[in-house]
Amino acid sequence: MDSRLIGEDVEVRVHADELQVWYAQGQVDTLPRLRGSSKHRIQYRHIIDLLVRKPGAFENYRYREELFPTTRFRMAYDQLRQHFTSSRAIKDYLQILQYAARLSESAVNSALGRLLQSGELPTLEAVEAVLQLSETPPVEEVHIDEVELTAYDHLLDSEQEVVPC
Repeated sequence: MDSRLIGEDVEVRVHADELQVWYAQGQVDTLPRLRGSSKHRIQYRHIIDLLVRKPGAFENYRYREELFPTTRFRMAYDQLRQHFTSSRAIKDYLQILQYAARLSESAVNSALGRLLQSGELPTLEAVEAVLQLSETPPVEEVHIDEVELTAYDHLLDSEQEVVPC
């Protein structure tokens, strides 16, 4: 949910498979409904800035597995752990996760896939380099001929009588 709603009264509508969060007569979020005990859902986007500032908290975080949005993120973390010390691997991974939260999770996920497939180490710099290479090309300039407005004058000059409604 949006952090601007902290301290505000919201309405939560409970449905069979989802929860709808409403504020000021508008739906602001939809969450999957989790059933059973010990169920949780953590949005890494809500806590990533705190974890980047205190990377040591990641190691013993109770819901750490929720901080791997896809298997590629987990594979990238595992590969960083193989090449660096634990603290350096965590720091690098959290920077990648923060970049995904700010830019696009799917774009970073694709970049991680390319890096993992090529055998490159998935550091933040490598992810940024892949994304810069795969940026969309600039939009082509389109030329539109100027419209001849005098053509509309002929409509006004017509002798047909317009009947008001």
